[in-house]
Amino acid sequence: RTLKKGGNPAEEIATAVSMLQNLKLTHATQMKELEGSDSATAFNRKCFDELVLRKMFVIPSFEIHGGVKGLFDLGPPACALKAAMIDCWRKHFILTEQMLEMECTNLTPEVVLKTSGHVERFTDLMVKDPVTGECFRADKLLEDTIDTLLESPEGKLLPVEVREGHLRIQRQADAYTPEELDELLFVKYQLKAPSGECYSNSFPFNLMFKTSIGPEGTAVGFLRPETAQGLFVNFRRLLDLNAQKMPFAAAQIGLGFRNEIAPRSGLLRVREFCMGEIEHFVNPDDKSHVSFQNIADKEMVLFGRDNQLGSGKTTLITMGEAVKSKLVNNETLGYFMARTQLFMEKIGMDATKLRFRQHLETEMAHYATDCWDLEINTSYGWVECVGHADRACYDLMVHSKATNTSMVATQKLEKARDVTVAKLKFNRKVLGQAFKGDQRIVSGLLDDLADNWEDFEPIAQALEANGETTVGNFKITKDMVSWTKTSKKVHEIKYMPSVVEPSFGMGRILYSLLEHSFYVRESDEQRCVMGFNARVAPTKCAILPISSNAECNAVVDEIALDLMENDISIRNDKSTAALGRRYARADELGVPFAVTVDFDTLVDHSVTLRERDTMKQIRLPKSDVTTLISAMVMGKTTWEKCMMKYQVVQVDDGEGNAKAELAKPKTVVEKSPRGSFHRPAK
Repeated sequence: RTLKKGGNPAEEIATAVSMLQNLKLTHATQMKELEGSDSATAFNRKCFDELVLRKMFVIPSFEIHGGVKGLFDLGPPACALKAAMIDCWRKHFILTEQMLEMECTNLTPEVVLKTSGHVERFTDLMVKDPVTGECFRADKLLEDTIDTLLESPEGKLLPVEVREGHLRIQRQADAYTPEELDELLFVKYQLKAPSGECYSNSFPFNLMFKTSIGPEGTAVGFLRPETAQGLFVNFRRLLDLNAQKMPFAAAQIGLGFRNEIAPRSGLLRVREFCMGEIEHFVNPDDKSHVSFQNIADKEMVLFGRDNQLGSGKTTLITMGEAVKSKLVNNETLGYFMARTQLFMEKIGMDATKLRFRQHLETEMAHYATDCWDLEINTSYGWVECVGHADRACYDLMVHSKATNTSMVATQKLEKARDVTVAKLKFNRKVLGQAFKGDQRIVSGLLDDLADNWEDFEPIAQALEANGETTVGNFKITKDMVSWTKTSKKVHEIKYMPSVVEPSFGMGRILYSLLEHSFYVRESDEQRCVMGFNARVAPTKCAILPISSNAECNAVVDEIALDLMENDISIRNDKSTAALGRRYARADELGVPFAVTVDFDTLVDHSVTLRERDTMKQIRLPKSDVTTLISAMVMGKTTWEKCMMKYQVVQVDDGEGNAKAELAKPKTVVEKSPRGSFHRPAK
C-alpha cells in the first residue's frame, strides 16, 4: 500500500507483493507445524487418569481423609511394575558393573548434612501470596507463565525469534538468582498472585524434613533428601571390601524425602520418593572407562548448553563423538549416560521421547566438572528423571576434613618415579600436651600432606610466616613439627577419588513409563491399553478358560502352577464374562500374553496364546507355554518368531466373529537335489 501511494514502479510493487505472499506462506506453514506437533503428541489425559485411578495404579494417600498434597500410594499393579523395574535396574547396573550395593538409614544426623552443604544450600526459591499465604515455587511460576503466553492466540502469532527468546528464558528458569527471577516475574511478565496482589520477593526455602533423634530432643536429624551421603561416609570400608582396587562403584536404592513447596503433576513432584543412586569412584587424572568402546557407537539426543542459549536445537550424536569433541567431559560420564539410555529402552520407554540436557554454568555447583540430565517427554513437557554429574572429589573431601578421616586411594606404579616430599620430624612432647589422644590423628594428617610437597608447601609457608596454621580442625604451631624438602622414589601414589554420580528418580521414571505405555485401540476408543514391555509388565500372562466347567478349570490351574513355579506372574480370570471382555480387562493392566483353554484343549492338549498389542493368536501345545512365555519375557525370542513357528489362528472372542477360522499354516521352502518343495514351518 505504501509503495502504491508513493507511486513506485510496477516492477518494485510486484516484487514486494511476492515477498509478502512468501512471508504469509512461511508463517502459515510454521503454524501448521506447531499445530501438527501438538496433535501428533496428543495425549488422552482424561482416559489415562481414569484408568490409572480405576485400576489402582496410583491413588492419593489418605484419600478418605481428604488426602495430602505430594503424597501418593502405589496400588498392586504399580507395586509389581516398580518391583520389576527396580529388578531390571539392579541387573542392568549393579550386577553387570559388579557394583557394591548398600542400604543406609533414612534418618541422617545434622552434622552429616551440614558437612555436605545440604543444611545451608538445599533450597528452592519461593514466593508467597501476601493475602492467602499460599506458597509457590518461583522458577516453576516463570515456566508456567511462559507456557501460558506461548500457547495463547497472541503467543502463537509472535515472530519466531521472539518465541525463541521466551523459550531461552524458560530453559534457564532454575538457574536465575532471586533478583533475576523477581525482575522477570514482576517486571517483564507482570505476574500477580491469585489474590490479585503482588507476590512477595523470591527467597530460599530449605526442602529437608527436620526431626529430632532420641527422646531428649537434643540430637537434630533430617529425613535424607538423597541416598548418596551414606555411600560417601562409608567410602573407606567399601574400598577395603573391594581389596583397594580402583575404580569401583557403589549403589543404593531407597527413599528420599523433600518438603516440596508446591507438589504437582502427580508422581513427578512428590514429598516422598524412591531413588536409585550410583557413586562411581575414579582417579581424577584418568576418567577413561574400560567398557567405553562397548557404547561408543550408541546414538543419543544431546542438548548442549551452547544450543540451549543459542539455537534451541538438539543434536543426534554418538557418545564416542560426543566425548571426542568434549561436548561430554569424559568417558566415564559418557559411559553412564549411554547405559542409562539403554536401560530406558530396555524397560519400554519411547526412545524418541528421551534427551540429555547439559546443565548451564549457572546451574552447576562450583566443584562440578560436567552435568547432564536425562529428560523424558511427557504430557507435562520435558521432565528431568536421571541426573548424571561429575562431582569431582568434593564429597569425599568435605567429609574427610570434617572428621579428620583419610579418604584416599592408592595407585600402583609400573615404574618407580622420583617425587618431591617433606620429611617430617615431630616434637612428640608438644604434640601430646596439645592434642592428647588426638596426637596420632594430627601426625597422620601431616604425614598424608607430606607425601606431596605441593600439598605440604602451603602449610610450611604458613608456619614460617605466622608460626601457626590449621590442618583439619587442629591448630598446628611451628614448635610441633620441623621439615626438610627432599625427594624419594615411590612405587605408588595416593589420591582422593573423583565421583561420577548417576541419580535415578524411580517415581518419575515409573510415571513416564505409565504415560509412554498408555494408548487407545484405533478400532475402539473405549478400549484402553497399557502396552508394557513384557520384561517389566506387572503380570506376564492371563489364563482364561472358555468354559467354567471343572475340566477346563483344572487345566487352567495346571498351567498357572507351572508358570508360577518358573517365576512368571499370572492372572486367572475364571469369570463368566465374554472372552473379549476378559481380554480387555487384561489389556488395561498391561498383561502382554493371554492363554485360552478351550474344548479342543481337553482333546489334543493344545491352547491358544494371544499377544496384547497385535491381538493375534497362535495355537501351541500346552507343554510349550511356559518355555515360550519365559523366553519372550527375557527377550530371548520375539512374538514375530513365535508366529513363524506356530499356527496363527483367529478365535471367537464372544464379541466378534461367531465362526472360528484357521489361518493358513506357515510354510518354508526347502531345496534338495530333486528340486524345491514346501513344508510346514517348525
